[in-house]
Amino acid sequence: MNPQKKKETLRFIKFLLFSASAGLIEFGSFSLLSACTPWPYWPCYLIALTLSVLWNFTFNRRFTFQSAANVPVAMLKVLAYYAVFTPLSTWLGHWLSDTLAWNEYLVTLLNMLLNFATEYPYQKSVVFAGSIDSKK
Repeated sequence: MNPQKKKETLRFIKFLLFSASAGLIEFGSFSLLSACTPWPYWPCYLIALTLSVLWNFTFNRRFTFQSAANVPVAMLKVLAYYAVFTPLSTWLGHWLSDTLAWNEYLVTLLNMLLNFATEYPYQKSVVFAGSIDSKK
């Protein structure tokens, strides 16, 4: 395996592991909010998603993409992604769990998988494009 391909494979594995840890934060906080509050699906999901996004961004910026990019600019790019993803996934989650009576934990897992599948290429190609491995 050539060195660049090996480096990108390692980068993807790091992203996968940090995303898994963010997933634990999201699922754990969602479960806690669902069990301890009378709230419907969507506020529990939005709070849990916000916590996981902050965690995931912080660790992926520093360790996965090793970016020295301007943090506020990078966060605005992440905000742009979530400005699209969040309403769509919240609507989908609400529709599946509250309208079709799907299990809300299954719906949350589906949203998390959709998030993972779309966020890596977005972060690599948009958020940290041109600044990957710029942190010394």
